[in-house]
Amino acid sequence: MAEELPPREAMEFDVVVVGGGPAGLSAAIRLKQISPDLSVCLVEKASEVGAHILSGAVLEPRSLNELIPDWKEKGAPLETPAREDRFLFLTETQAIRMPTPPQMHNHGNYIVSLGNVVRWLGQQAEAAGVEIYPGFAAAEFLEEDGRIVGIATGDMGVAKDGEPTGNYQRGMELRAKYTIFAEGCRGSLSKQLMARFNLRADCDPQTFGIGIKELWEIPKENHKAGLIEHALGWPLDSSTYGGSFLYHLSDNLLAYGFVVGLDYKNPYLSPFDEMQRFKTHPTMRKYFEGGRRISYGARALVEGGVQALPKLTFPGGVLVGDAAGFLNVPKVKGTHTSMKSGILAAEAIADALAHDGPAEVTSYTDRVKSSWLWEELQSVRNIRPAFQKWGRWGGLAYSGIDTYIFRGKAPWTLHYDHGDHETLIPADKAQPIKYPRPDGVLTFDRLSSVFISNTNHEENQPVHLTLKDPSKAIDVNWNRYRSPEQRYCPAGVYEIVGAEEGNPKLQINAQNCVHCKTCDIKDPTQNINWVTPEGGGGPNYPGGM
Repeated sequence: MAEELPPREAMEFDVVVVGGGPAGLSAAIRLKQISPDLSVCLVEKASEVGAHILSGAVLEPRSLNELIPDWKEKGAPLETPAREDRFLFLTETQAIRMPTPPQMHNHGNYIVSLGNVVRWLGQQAEAAGVEIYPGFAAAEFLEEDGRIVGIATGDMGVAKDGEPTGNYQRGMELRAKYTIFAEGCRGSLSKQLMARFNLRADCDPQTFGIGIKELWEIPKENHKAGLIEHALGWPLDSSTYGGSFLYHLSDNLLAYGFVVGLDYKNPYLSPFDEMQRFKTHPTMRKYFEGGRRISYGARALVEGGVQALPKLTFPGGVLVGDAAGFLNVPKVKGTHTSMKSGILAAEAIADALAHDGPAEVTSYTDRVKSSWLWEELQSVRNIRPAFQKWGRWGGLAYSGIDTYIFRGKAPWTLHYDHGDHETLIPADKAQPIKYPRPDGVLTFDRLSSVFISNTNHEENQPVHLTLKDPSKAIDVNWNRYRSPEQRYCPAGVYEIVGAEEGNPKLQINAQNCVHCKTCDIKDPTQNINWVTPEGGGGPNYPGGM
Protein backbone atom coordinates (compact mmCIF):
# COMPACT_ATOMS: atom_id res chain seq x y z
CA MET A 1 0.00 0.00 0.00
CA ALA A 2 2.82 2.43 0.85
CA GLU A 3 3.94 2.68 -2.81
CA GLU A 4 0.43 3.47 -4.03
CA LEU A 5 -0.50 6.21 -1.58
CA PRO A 6 -1.74 9.42 -3.15
CA PRO A 7 -0.11 12.61 -1.89
CA ARG A 8 -1.71 14.26 1.09
CA GLU A 9 -3.49 17.53 0.72
CA ALA A 10 -1.92 20.24 2.87
CA MET A 11 -3.24 23.26 4.74
CA GLU A 12 -1.06 26.04 6.13
CA PHE A 13 -1.54 27.74 9.50
CA ASP A 14 0.44 29.93 11.81
CA VAL A 15 -0.15 27.51 14.71
CA VAL A 16 -1.54 23.99 14.92
CA VAL A 17 -2.73 22.68 18.30
CA VAL A 18 -2.89 18.91 18.83
CA GLY A 19 -5.52 18.06 21.43
CA GLY A 20 -8.78 19.71 22.48
CA GLY A 21 -8.44 19.48 26.25
CA PRO A 22 -8.06 22.36 28.73
CA ALA A 23 -4.42 23.07 27.79
CA GLY A 24 -4.87 23.01 24.03
CA LEU A 25 -8.04 25.08 24.03
CA SER A 26 -6.55 27.63 26.43
CA ALA A 27 -3.53 27.99 24.15
CA ALA A 28 -5.73 28.44 21.09
CA ILE A 29 -7.96 31.01 22.76
CA ARG A 30 -5.02 32.99 24.13
CA LEU A 31 -3.34 33.08 20.72
CA LYS A 32 -6.44 34.61 19.16
CA GLN A 33 -6.78 37.08 22.04
CA ILE A 34 -3.25 38.35 21.48
CA SER A 35 -3.24 38.26 17.67
CA PRO A 36 -6.73 37.87 16.17
CA ASP A 37 -5.27 37.65 12.67
CA LEU A 38 -3.24 34.52 13.44
CA SER A 39 -4.52 31.38 11.73
CA VAL A 40 -4.94 28.73 14.44
CA CYS A 41 -6.12 25.16 13.89
CA LEU A 42 -6.91 22.58 16.57
CA VAL A 43 -7.34 18.86 15.93
CA GLU A 44 -9.02 16.50 18.40
CA LYS A 45 -9.12 12.71 18.03
CA ALA A 46 -12.46 12.34 19.83
CA SER A 47 -15.72 12.48 17.91
CA GLU A 48 -16.37 15.89 19.47
CA VAL A 49 -14.50 18.26 21.77
CA GLY A 50 -14.94 16.93 25.31
CA ALA A 51 -15.87 13.35 24.38
CA HIS A 52 -12.57 11.93 25.73
CA ILE A 53 -12.41 14.17 28.80
CA LEU A 54 -12.44 12.18 32.03
CA SER A 55 -11.98 13.90 35.37
CA GLY A 56 -13.54 14.31 38.79
CA ALA A 57 -13.39 17.28 38.66
CA VAL A 58 -12.87 20.06 41.13
CA LEU A 59 -11.86 23.13 39.16
CA GLU A 60 -9.75 25.87 40.65
CA PRO A 61 -10.77 28.85 38.48
CA ARG A 62 -7.47 30.74 38.69
CA SER A 63 -6.45 30.18 35.07
CA LEU A 64 -9.99 30.62 33.83
CA ASN A 65 -10.12 33.99 35.58
CA GLU A 66 -6.97 35.00 33.71
CA LEU A 67 -8.07 33.65 30.34
CA ILE A 68 -11.75 34.67 30.28
CA PRO A 69 -12.41 37.06 33.22
CA ASP A 70 -16.12 37.34 32.36
CA TRP A 71 -16.70 33.59 32.22
CA LYS A 72 -19.77 33.83 34.46
CA GLU A 73 -21.46 36.24 32.10
CA LYS A 74 -20.54 34.00 29.19
CA GLY A 75 -22.25 31.01 30.77
CA ALA A 76 -19.32 28.81 31.77
CA PRO A 77 -20.75 25.61 33.33
CA LEU A 78 -19.32 26.12 36.84
CA GLU A 79 -22.53 25.49 38.72
CA THR A 80 -21.67 23.70 41.98
CA PRO A 81 -19.47 25.63 44.43
CA ALA A 82 -17.31 23.49 46.70
CA ARG A 83 -18.93 23.63 50.15
CA GLU A 84 -17.31 21.02 52.39
CA ASP A 85 -14.04 19.07 52.40
CA ARG A 86 -13.60 15.71 54.10
CA PHE A 87 -10.46 13.59 54.26
CA LEU A 88 -10.76 10.01 55.50
CA PHE A 89 -8.49 7.11 56.31
CA LEU A 90 -10.17 3.73 55.77
CA THR A 91 -9.59 0.47 57.52
CA GLU A 92 -11.54 -2.54 56.32
CA THR A 93 -14.50 -1.66 58.54
CA GLN A 94 -14.02 1.93 59.68
CA ALA A 95 -13.54 5.44 58.29
CA ILE A 96 -11.42 7.77 60.40
CA ARG A 97 -11.84 11.50 59.79
CA MET A 98 -8.46 13.21 59.40
CA PRO A 99 -7.46 16.88 59.09
CA THR A 100 -7.76 18.00 55.47
CA PRO A 101 -4.29 18.89 54.13
CA PRO A 102 -4.04 22.56 53.16
CA GLN A 103 -3.41 21.66 49.50
CA MET A 104 -6.83 19.98 49.42
CA HIS A 105 -8.87 22.90 50.77
CA ASN A 106 -11.38 23.80 48.07
CA HIS A 107 -12.99 27.05 49.20
CA GLY A 108 -13.60 29.11 46.07
CA ASN A 109 -13.43 26.11 43.74
CA TYR A 110 -16.20 24.39 41.78
CA ILE A 111 -17.27 20.80 41.26
CA VAL A 112 -17.77 20.53 37.52
CA SER A 113 -18.25 18.23 34.62
CA LEU A 114 -14.89 18.85 33.01
CA GLY A 115 -16.28 17.51 29.74
CA ASN A 116 -18.88 20.28 29.76
CA VAL A 117 -16.28 22.90 30.70
CA VAL A 118 -14.12 21.77 27.79
CA ARG A 119 -17.09 21.83 25.42
CA TRP A 120 -17.74 25.41 26.53
CA LEU A 121 -14.07 26.33 26.01
CA GLY A 122 -14.38 24.87 22.52
CA GLN A 123 -17.27 27.21 21.84
CA GLN A 124 -15.19 30.17 23.03
CA ALA A 125 -12.33 29.09 20.79
CA GLU A 126 -14.56 28.81 17.74
CA ALA A 127 -16.12 32.20 18.49
CA ALA A 128 -12.59 33.64 18.54
CA GLY A 129 -11.87 32.21 15.10
CA VAL A 130 -10.02 28.99 15.91
CA GLU A 131 -10.62 26.25 13.33
CA ILE A 132 -11.48 23.06 15.25
CA TYR A 133 -11.49 19.64 13.61
CA PRO A 134 -12.87 16.90 15.89
CA GLY A 135 -12.67 13.30 14.78
CA PHE A 136 -9.19 13.72 13.31
CA ALA A 137 -6.31 11.96 15.05
CA ALA A 138 -2.83 13.44 14.70
CA ALA A 139 -0.96 10.31 13.57
CA GLU A 140 2.52 11.67 12.88
CA PHE A 141 4.54 14.82 13.19
CA LEU A 142 6.12 16.46 10.15
CA GLU A 143 9.79 17.31 10.33
CA GLU A 144 11.96 19.20 7.88
CA ASP A 145 15.63 20.06 8.47
CA GLY A 146 15.37 19.13 12.14
CA ARG A 147 12.32 21.30 12.79
CA ILE A 148 8.71 20.30 13.40
CA VAL A 149 6.54 21.89 10.72
CA GLY A 150 3.13 20.47 11.65
CA ILE A 151 1.32 17.14 11.81
CA ALA A 152 -0.48 14.70 9.56
CA THR A 153 -3.83 13.23 10.45
CA GLY A 154 -4.35 9.51 10.12
CA ASP A 155 -5.67 7.87 6.99
CA MET A 156 -9.32 6.81 7.20
CA GLY A 157 -10.81 3.64 5.76
CA VAL A 158 -7.78 1.37 6.12
CA ALA A 159 -8.62 -2.31 6.68
CA LYS A 160 -7.10 -4.60 9.31
CA ASP A 161 -4.65 -5.95 6.75
CA GLY A 162 -3.40 -2.44 6.02
CA GLU A 163 -5.08 -2.22 2.62
CA PRO A 164 -7.46 0.62 1.67
CA THR A 165 -11.18 -0.08 1.69
CA GLY A 166 -13.81 1.55 -0.47
CA ASN A 167 -14.06 4.29 2.17
CA TYR A 168 -10.36 5.08 2.08
CA GLN A 169 -9.44 8.72 2.60
CA ARG A 170 -5.88 9.99 2.82
CA GLY A 171 -4.95 12.02 5.89
CA MET A 172 -4.27 15.74 5.72
CA GLU A 173 -1.05 17.61 6.34
CA LEU A 174 -1.65 20.50 8.71
CA ARG A 175 1.49 22.56 8.41
CA ALA A 176 2.40 25.35 10.82
CA LYS A 177 5.14 27.71 11.92
CA TYR A 178 4.67 26.33 15.42
CA THR A 179 2.87 23.23 16.72
CA ILE A 180 1.51 22.92 20.26
CA PHE A 181 1.25 19.34 21.51
CA ALA A 182 -1.55 19.10 24.08
CA GLU A 183 -2.36 15.40 23.80
CA GLY A 184 -2.73 14.73 27.52
CA CYS A 185 -1.02 11.99 29.49
CA ARG A 186 1.28 9.71 27.45
CA GLY A 187 0.36 11.29 24.16
CA SER A 188 1.53 9.13 21.27
CA LEU A 189 3.25 11.96 19.37
CA SER A 190 4.54 13.57 22.56
CA LYS A 191 6.23 10.28 23.46
CA GLN A 192 7.88 10.15 20.03
CA LEU A 193 8.98 13.78 20.28
CA MET A 194 10.58 13.14 23.67
CA ALA A 195 12.63 10.37 22.07
CA ARG A 196 13.40 12.28 18.86
CA PHE A 197 14.68 15.41 20.63
CA ASN A 198 15.93 13.69 23.82
CA LEU A 199 13.60 15.84 25.92
CA ARG A 200 13.88 13.58 28.98
CA ALA A 201 17.67 13.74 29.20
CA ASP A 202 17.83 15.99 32.26
CA CYS A 203 14.78 14.98 34.31
CA ASP A 204 13.66 12.15 36.57
CA PRO A 205 11.76 9.16 35.21
CA GLN A 206 8.06 10.00 35.01
CA THR A 207 5.61 8.27 37.34
CA PHE A 208 1.93 7.78 36.60
CA GLY A 209 -1.35 6.68 38.10
CA ILE A 210 -4.48 5.17 36.63
CA GLY A 211 -7.70 6.96 37.45
CA ILE A 212 -10.92 4.96 37.06
CA LYS A 213 -14.23 6.75 37.35
CA GLU A 214 -17.93 6.14 37.55
CA LEU A 215 -20.78 8.63 37.42
CA TRP A 216 -23.78 7.77 39.56
CA GLU A 217 -27.24 9.18 40.07
CA ILE A 218 -27.92 8.58 43.76
CA PRO A 219 -30.96 8.99 46.02
CA LYS A 220 -31.56 12.55 47.15
CA GLU A 221 -31.10 11.62 50.81
CA ASN A 222 -27.57 10.34 50.04
CA HIS A 223 -26.58 13.45 48.12
CA LYS A 224 -25.06 16.70 49.37
CA ALA A 225 -24.25 19.14 46.58
CA GLY A 226 -20.79 20.64 47.04
CA LEU A 227 -19.39 17.87 49.26
CA ILE A 228 -15.85 16.77 48.40
CA GLU A 229 -14.57 13.61 50.07
CA HIS A 230 -11.12 12.10 49.58
CA ALA A 231 -9.98 8.86 51.19
CA LEU A 232 -6.90 6.68 51.39
CA GLY A 233 -6.15 3.34 53.01
CA TRP A 234 -8.29 0.26 52.43
CA PRO A 235 -8.54 -1.61 50.07
CA LEU A 236 -4.94 -0.81 49.01
CA ASP A 237 -2.03 -2.10 51.08
CA SER A 238 0.37 0.32 52.70
CA SER A 239 3.02 -0.02 49.98
CA THR A 240 0.65 0.96 47.15
CA TYR A 241 -0.01 4.63 46.42
CA GLY A 242 -3.59 5.61 45.72
CA GLY A 243 -6.93 6.77 47.01
CA SER A 244 -10.42 7.83 46.12
CA PHE A 245 -12.58 10.86 45.53
CA LEU A 246 -16.32 11.44 45.80
CA TYR A 247 -17.58 14.70 44.31
CA HIS A 248 -21.24 15.62 44.76
CA LEU A 249 -22.38 17.59 41.72
CA SER A 250 -25.86 19.04 41.25
CA ASP A 251 -28.96 17.04 40.28
CA ASN A 252 -28.14 14.13 42.64
CA LEU A 253 -25.07 13.24 40.58
CA LEU A 254 -22.02 11.71 42.23
CA ALA A 255 -18.64 11.45 40.51
CA TYR A 256 -16.64 8.61 42.05
CA GLY A 257 -13.04 8.00 41.17
CA PHE A 258 -10.27 5.69 42.34
CA VAL A 259 -6.59 6.26 41.58
CA VAL A 260 -3.77 3.71 41.85
CA GLY A 261 -0.13 4.69 41.38
CA LEU A 262 1.37 2.68 38.52
CA ASP A 263 4.56 2.09 40.48
CA TYR A 264 2.79 -0.74 42.34
CA LYS A 265 4.70 -4.01 42.73
CA ASN A 266 2.25 -6.91 42.86
CA PRO A 267 1.46 -8.21 39.35
CA TYR A 268 -1.81 -9.65 40.67
CA LEU A 269 -3.14 -6.22 41.64
CA SER A 270 -6.11 -5.05 39.58
CA PRO A 271 -6.86 -1.30 39.85
CA PHE A 272 -10.31 -1.91 38.39
CA ASP A 273 -11.21 -4.51 41.00
CA GLU A 274 -9.79 -2.38 43.81
CA MET A 275 -12.05 0.40 42.58
CA GLN A 276 -15.08 -1.87 42.67
CA ARG A 277 -14.20 -3.28 46.08
CA PHE A 278 -13.94 0.22 47.58
CA LYS A 279 -17.68 0.72 47.13
CA THR A 280 -18.39 -2.19 49.47
CA HIS A 281 -16.85 -0.38 52.46
CA PRO A 282 -19.57 0.26 55.08
CA THR A 283 -19.02 4.02 54.99
CA MET A 284 -18.97 4.24 51.19
CA ARG A 285 -21.73 1.77 50.41
CA LYS A 286 -24.37 4.12 51.79
CA TYR A 287 -23.72 6.68 49.05
CA PHE A 288 -24.34 4.21 46.24
CA GLU A 289 -27.19 2.03 47.57
CA GLY A 290 -30.39 2.73 45.70
CA GLY A 291 -28.45 4.60 43.03
CA ARG A 292 -27.84 4.01 39.35
CA ARG A 293 -24.51 3.90 37.57
CA ILE A 294 -24.63 6.15 34.50
CA SER A 295 -21.18 6.05 32.98
CA TYR A 296 -17.67 4.66 33.34
CA GLY A 297 -14.20 5.55 32.11
CA ALA A 298 -10.48 5.46 32.85
CA ARG A 299 -7.40 7.55 32.13
CA ALA A 300 -3.74 7.54 33.09
CA LEU A 301 -2.49 10.51 35.12
CA VAL A 302 0.95 12.14 35.14
CA GLU A 303 2.13 12.27 38.76
CA GLY A 304 5.85 13.08 38.67
CA GLY A 305 5.75 16.84 39.22
CA VAL A 306 8.50 19.33 38.40
CA GLN A 307 11.45 16.96 38.77
CA ALA A 308 9.94 14.69 36.10
CA LEU A 309 9.05 17.43 33.61
CA PRO A 310 10.78 16.98 30.25
CA LYS A 311 12.31 19.82 28.28
CA LEU A 312 9.24 21.74 27.13
CA THR A 313 10.46 23.06 23.79
CA PHE A 314 12.07 21.78 20.61
CA PRO A 315 12.51 23.31 17.15
CA GLY A 316 9.05 24.25 15.91
CA GLY A 317 6.99 23.09 18.88
CA VAL A 318 6.16 22.91 22.56
CA LEU A 319 4.56 20.51 25.06
CA VAL A 320 1.71 21.77 27.26
CA GLY A 321 -0.61 20.32 29.88
CA ASP A 322 -0.36 16.66 30.77
CA ALA A 323 1.57 15.94 27.59
CA ALA A 324 4.40 17.42 29.67
CA GLY A 325 3.09 16.61 33.16
CA PHE A 326 1.78 19.65 35.07
CA LEU A 327 -0.59 17.81 37.45
CA ASN A 328 -0.48 18.95 41.08
CA VAL A 329 -0.80 15.55 42.76
CA PRO A 330 -1.24 16.60 46.44
CA LYS A 331 -3.89 19.11 45.37
CA VAL A 332 -5.58 16.41 43.22
CA LYS A 333 -5.93 18.97 40.43
CA GLY A 334 -4.41 19.55 37.04
CA THR A 335 -6.91 21.55 35.02
CA HIS A 336 -5.83 24.99 36.20
CA THR A 337 -2.15 24.11 35.81
CA SER A 338 -2.69 22.66 32.33
CA MET A 339 -4.62 25.76 31.28
CA LYS A 340 -1.86 28.02 32.60
CA SER A 341 0.79 26.12 30.64
CA GLY A 342 -1.29 26.56 27.49
CA ILE A 343 -1.68 30.28 28.15
CA LEU A 344 2.06 30.71 28.69
CA ALA A 345 2.92 28.73 25.55
CA ALA A 346 0.53 30.86 23.51
CA GLU A 347 2.09 34.06 24.79
CA ALA A 348 5.59 32.83 24.00
CA ILE A 349 4.62 31.69 20.49
CA ALA A 350 2.69 34.90 19.73
CA ASP A 351 5.74 36.90 20.77
CA ALA A 352 8.02 34.77 18.60
CA LEU A 353 5.73 35.15 15.59
CA ALA A 354 5.48 38.92 16.09
CA HIS A 355 9.25 39.31 16.19
CA ASP A 356 10.19 36.59 13.70
CA GLY A 357 11.79 34.72 16.58
CA PRO A 358 13.97 31.61 16.60
CA ALA A 359 12.77 28.17 15.61
CA GLU A 360 12.68 27.07 19.25
CA VAL A 361 10.46 29.06 21.61
CA THR A 362 12.70 28.84 24.65
CA SER A 363 10.94 31.80 26.30
CA TYR A 364 8.04 29.43 27.05
CA THR A 365 10.19 27.61 29.61
CA ASP A 366 11.30 30.92 31.10
CA ARG A 367 7.69 32.06 31.38
CA VAL A 368 6.71 28.82 33.11
CA LYS A 369 9.54 29.11 35.64
CA SER A 370 8.67 32.71 36.50
CA SER A 371 4.93 32.02 36.92
CA TRP A 372 2.71 30.94 39.80
CA LEU A 373 2.46 27.56 38.02
CA TRP A 374 6.11 26.76 38.76
CA GLU A 375 5.89 28.12 42.29
CA GLU A 376 2.87 25.94 43.00
CA LEU A 377 4.44 22.74 41.68
CA GLN A 378 7.77 23.47 43.35
CA SER A 379 6.06 23.72 46.73
CA VAL A 380 4.66 20.17 46.50
CA ARG A 381 7.53 18.53 44.62
CA ASN A 382 8.60 16.23 47.47
CA ILE A 383 5.24 14.73 48.45
CA ARG A 384 4.63 12.14 45.72
CA PRO A 385 8.25 10.82 45.72
CA ALA A 386 8.08 10.51 49.51
CA PHE A 387 5.26 7.97 49.13
CA GLN A 388 7.25 6.12 46.48
CA LYS A 389 10.31 5.91 48.72
CA TRP A 390 8.71 5.19 52.11
CA GLY A 391 5.21 3.87 51.47
CA ARG A 392 1.97 5.15 52.95
CA TRP A 393 3.07 5.79 56.51
CA GLY A 394 6.46 7.27 55.67
CA GLY A 395 4.88 9.36 52.93
CA LEU A 396 2.20 10.73 55.24
CA ALA A 397 4.76 11.54 57.93
CA TYR A 398 7.08 13.27 55.49
CA SER A 399 4.19 15.17 53.87
CA GLY A 400 3.22 16.61 57.24
CA ILE A 401 6.78 17.77 57.87
CA ASP A 402 7.18 19.19 54.37
CA THR A 403 3.82 20.98 54.49
CA TYR A 404 3.64 22.32 58.04
CA ILE A 405 7.30 22.81 58.97
CA PHE A 406 9.08 23.57 55.69
CA ARG A 407 5.93 24.92 53.99
CA GLY A 408 7.05 23.44 50.68
CA LYS A 409 10.49 25.09 50.83
CA ALA A 410 12.65 22.22 52.07
CA PRO A 411 16.29 22.72 51.02
CA TRP A 412 16.31 19.43 49.10
CA THR A 413 14.41 17.70 46.33
CA LEU A 414 13.43 14.04 46.47
CA HIS A 415 13.85 12.15 43.22
CA TYR A 416 12.38 9.19 41.34
CA ASP A 417 14.92 6.57 40.40
CA HIS A 418 12.94 4.17 38.20
CA GLY A 419 10.06 4.00 35.76
CA ASP A 420 6.73 2.43 36.65
CA HIS A 421 7.34 -0.46 34.26
CA GLU A 422 10.35 -1.54 36.34
CA THR A 423 8.58 -2.14 39.65
CA LEU A 424 6.70 -5.45 39.23
CA ILE A 425 8.02 -8.44 41.13
CA PRO A 426 7.80 -11.96 39.61
CA ALA A 427 4.45 -13.67 40.06
CA ASP A 428 5.98 -16.57 42.00
CA LYS A 429 7.19 -14.09 44.63
CA ALA A 430 3.89 -12.17 44.83
CA GLN A 431 0.75 -12.76 46.86
CA PRO A 432 -2.28 -13.48 44.62
CA ILE A 433 -5.30 -11.28 45.34
CA LYS A 434 -8.76 -12.84 45.36
CA TYR A 435 -11.36 -10.26 44.41
CA PRO A 436 -15.08 -10.77 45.13
CA ARG A 437 -17.36 -11.45 42.21
CA PRO A 438 -19.32 -8.40 41.02
CA ASP A 439 -22.99 -8.30 41.98
CA GLY A 440 -24.16 -6.17 39.04
CA VAL A 441 -25.78 -3.66 41.41
CA LEU A 442 -22.99 -2.06 43.40
CA THR A 443 -19.98 -3.70 41.75
CA PHE A 444 -19.50 -4.56 38.09
CA ASP A 445 -17.27 -6.39 35.62
CA ARG A 446 -15.11 -4.81 32.94
CA LEU A 447 -17.23 -5.55 29.90
CA SER A 448 -20.45 -4.10 31.30
CA SER A 449 -18.40 -1.06 32.32
CA VAL A 450 -16.91 -0.59 28.86
CA PHE A 451 -20.41 -0.83 27.41
CA ILE A 452 -21.57 2.26 29.31
CA SER A 453 -18.42 4.20 28.34
CA ASN A 454 -19.93 4.30 24.82
CA THR A 455 -16.62 3.07 23.43
CA ASN A 456 -16.65 2.35 19.73
CA HIS A 457 -13.98 1.63 17.13
CA GLU A 458 -14.39 0.80 13.49
CA GLU A 459 -13.80 -2.95 13.64
CA ASN A 460 -12.11 -3.32 10.28
CA GLN A 461 -9.10 -1.10 10.99
CA PRO A 462 -5.50 -1.86 11.95
CA VAL A 463 -5.14 -2.73 15.63
CA HIS A 464 -3.93 0.37 17.46
CA LEU A 465 -2.31 -1.65 20.28
CA THR A 466 0.81 -3.18 18.85
CA LEU A 467 3.54 -5.44 20.24
CA LYS A 468 7.12 -4.61 19.31
CA ASP A 469 8.07 -8.26 19.89
CA PRO A 470 5.03 -10.60 20.03
CA SER A 471 7.06 -13.41 21.63
CA LYS A 472 7.51 -11.40 24.83
CA ALA A 473 3.77 -11.60 25.55
CA ILE A 474 4.28 -15.22 26.67
CA ASP A 475 8.05 -15.55 27.19
CA VAL A 476 8.16 -12.62 29.63
CA ASN A 477 4.72 -11.32 30.58
CA TRP A 478 3.03 -14.69 31.06
CA ASN A 479 5.93 -16.83 32.24
CA ARG A 480 7.37 -14.26 34.63
CA TYR A 481 4.43 -12.05 35.67
CA ARG A 482 1.31 -14.07 34.72
CA SER A 483 0.28 -11.41 32.21
CA PRO A 484 -0.43 -8.37 34.38
CA GLU A 485 -1.93 -6.58 31.38
CA GLN A 486 -5.07 -8.67 31.99
CA ARG A 487 -5.41 -6.89 35.33
CA TYR A 488 -4.06 -3.38 34.89
CA CYS A 489 -6.15 -2.78 31.77
CA PRO A 490 -9.54 -1.44 32.96
CA ALA A 491 -11.32 -2.41 29.77
CA GLY A 492 -10.66 -6.12 29.15
CA VAL A 493 -8.47 -5.42 26.13
CA TYR A 494 -5.83 -8.04 27.02
CA GLU A 495 -6.88 -11.65 27.49
CA ILE A 496 -4.88 -14.87 27.81
CA VAL A 497 -6.58 -17.75 26.03
CA GLY A 498 -5.54 -21.40 25.92
CA ALA A 499 -3.70 -21.39 29.27
CA GLU A 500 -5.75 -24.31 30.62
CA GLU A 501 -4.71 -26.39 27.63
CA GLY A 502 -1.06 -25.50 28.22
CA ASN A 503 -0.87 -23.23 25.17
CA PRO A 504 -1.32 -19.66 26.42
CA LYS A 505 -1.75 -16.94 23.81
CA LEU A 506 -2.41 -13.23 24.17
CA GLN A 507 -5.62 -12.01 22.57
CA ILE A 508 -5.95 -8.24 22.08
CA ASN A 509 -9.55 -6.98 22.07
CA ALA A 510 -8.65 -3.53 20.76
CA GLN A 511 -12.27 -2.54 20.21
CA ASN A 512 -12.69 -2.33 24.00
CA CYS A 513 -9.94 0.26 24.48
CA VAL A 514 -10.96 3.38 26.43
CA HIS A 515 -7.67 5.15 25.56
CA CYS A 516 -6.35 5.22 29.12
CA LYS A 517 -2.74 4.48 27.96
CA THR A 518 -1.98 2.35 31.05
CA CYS A 519 -0.64 -0.53 28.95
CA ASP A 520 1.82 1.75 27.20
CA ILE A 521 3.12 2.82 30.62
CA LYS A 522 3.07 -0.28 32.82
CA ASP A 523 4.12 -3.08 30.45
CA PRO A 524 7.31 -4.45 32.08
CA THR A 525 9.38 -4.61 28.88
CA GLN A 526 7.73 -1.58 27.22
CA ASN A 527 6.63 -3.95 24.51
CA ILE A 528 3.11 -2.54 24.09
CA ASN A 529 2.88 0.55 21.91
CA TRP A 530 -0.35 2.56 21.87
CA VAL A 531 -0.89 4.42 18.60
CA THR A 532 -3.87 6.48 17.51
CA PRO A 533 -6.77 4.52 16.05
CA GLU A 534 -8.94 5.96 13.32
CA GLY A 535 -10.19 9.42 14.25
CA GLY A 536 -13.43 9.57 16.21
CA GLY A 537 -12.86 6.15 17.82
CA GLY A 538 -12.76 5.44 21.53
CA PRO A 539 -15.05 6.40 24.39
CA ASN A 540 -17.78 9.02 24.21
CA TYR A 541 -18.19 10.33 27.72
CA PRO A 542 -21.43 12.17 28.51
CA GLY A 543 -21.51 15.67 29.95
CA GLY A 544 -21.54 14.60 33.58
CA MET A 545 -18.16 12.89 33.27
